[in-house]
Amino acid sequence: MSISPPPGVTHEGNLIEVHNGGAEDWLQFSEVRPYTNAFIRQEGKILLGYKKRGFGKDLYNGFGGKLDPGETSLQAAERELQEEAGIQAKLRECGTLFFVDEKIAWAFHIHVFTAETFTGEVTETEEMRPQWFATQPAEETTDPEIAKLPQIPYSQMWADDVYWMPLLLSKTKFVARMDFASDGTLRKWWAAKEVQ
Repeated sequence: MSISPPPGVTHEGNLIEVHNGGAEDWLQFSEVRPYTNAFIRQEGKILLGYKKRGFGKDLYNGFGGKLDPGETSLQAAERELQEEAGIQAKLRECGTLFFVDEKIAWAFHIHVFTAETFTGEVTETEEMRPQWFATQPAEETTDPEIAKLPQIPYSQMWADDVYWMPLLLSKTKFVARMDFASDGTLRKWWAAKEVQ
């Protein structure tokens, strides 16, 4: 059964809603700007970056940003991954995030990418400090190296990540819309997974 996504979210195909809550109405927006976010996900762990400056400072996130003129979303994601973590990967799109913030004049349309392998050496940059995190509790893994890693730090991430990150980790394509209040709290949220 197909559902209708909220305003601003476009998607072809069937979706199953997995989260919906918050305020009654969605925030209005008059402009949409394209962005990217990329994650390296391997068996039992995920690479996140601690944002050292700019938008999202002091939060963990994937690696990404805005598109340069003439770039596709994939090209921008590959460039941002190289610039922010020092690595290259064959990325594939796994989801779309659309979010609106009361204190920002435009809406963010974010293509989310992932990869399981990469080349190069993970390196801290001026903007990001990369770190591996375990995607499951230590008692659920047989890999002693993964058991030593800290768990995904949802309390130090964007408030919406807890709704869509599990879909990314389970290799499920997803779409989501998240509206943030001016104080950075989540005002309204919706997420759905793609079904065949």
